Amino acid sequence: MTTNVQDNPDRSRFEILDDGELAGFAEYHRSEGEIAFIHTEIDARFEGRGFGGQLARAALDSAREQGLAVLPYCPFIRGWLGRHPEYTELVPAARRARFGL
Repeated sequence: MTTNVQDNPDRSRFEILDDGELAGFAEYHRSEGEIAFIHTEIDARFEGRGFGGQLARAALDSAREQGLAVLPYCPFIRGWLGRHPEYTELVPAARRARFGL
């Protein structure tokens, strides 16, 4: 099995594919220097296989590489950030309290 995450800017989302089949996505809105994650969804057929975590990590790694500040409005991304403090610095310090980070 081959799993990969790719940015699909035409649909404003990161997508995780399993053997070419869409398993889930993380929708975002980009603005100057920021990326706001607004919704993450994993298809029920793919739940329990760690795809949500892979998707979150890849999307946040991409934001880091691009120097984007992260605004985790999506509860899944926000929860993932809470469990992975090494990514907290992506959220602007002045806005962390708003997201419970």
